[in-house]
Amino acid sequence: MTKFLQNAFVLLMAPAGAALLLTATAWPVRAETLKDWKCTGNPDIPWDDQIAGCTDAFKSGRFAGPAAAAALFDRGIAYENKGNAANALADYSQAIAINPQFAPAYDARANMYQGKGDYDRAIADYDRAIALDPKFVGAYINRGNAYHAKGDYDHALADYDLAILLNPKFAPAYNGRANAYKAKGDNDRAIADYSQAIALNPKIAMIYSNRCDSYHLKGDQDRAIADCTQAIALDPKFAFAYANRSAAYKAKGDNDHAAADSKMAIQLNPGLAPK
Repeated sequence: MTKFLQNAFVLLMAPAGAALLLTATAWPVRAETLKDWKCTGNPDIPWDDQIAGCTDAFKSGRFAGPAAAAALFDRGIAYENKGNAANALADYSQAIAINPQFAPAYDARANMYQGKGDYDRAIADYDRAIALDPKFVGAYINRGNAYHAKGDYDHALADYDLAILLNPKFAPAYNGRANAYKAKGDNDRAIADYSQAIALNPKIAMIYSNRCDSYHLKGDQDRAIADCTQAIALDPKFAFAYANRSAAYKAKGDNDHAAADSKMAIQLNPGLAPK
């Protein structure tokens, strides 16, 4: 977060009886920051320590206006990373109440709404974040994800396009757009975007798994298996990569490998078990 610095001025005076009165001199003094209170919103400090530190900073009265909103925002991030969605949502809302021009807080609150499946409220908050900061790439991607979740793939594609226009080297934007193309049944364009995302960042397991699924849908099971295998090499606990590879093996008639991958996927994520 941007910190708000203050200047301190020290007036130096000659000892009593001296012939010369020294002029006022400005001496820079390091201002107190939220980091001094262990409140950063970054994983550089344990989240529990940040929750306590941000709380103390906010209650201290030493931070006001945007700085107070920043303390709540950082605490919200800590709560979110601890899995406490209710407290995170409350902190983001209070940060917005204190500083209604705080675009990242709208984006963060929208993410919480999206996580609850409240896509309309999420989109409204993303709209506000983008209105405040028209170059907020993450907000366009997140809003695109919300539109995708609603099944509005055309609006999703438009948001991913804008994100890519603003930052052509941001892999998640291509991944998001690829997901929308795949949802529309255009696996060729999806694969092209997944490939671009991988070229920009070859270390994201999810993108290989997503491309694996598109290859599977196109009937290219060998490429699908290769991509899912790479995803698993990057993240051996990525359940969806095992599930996608299982589908590709099954399509090839390799039922033994398909069953082994399906079993592993369910072990890692019981939600993937057949209903």
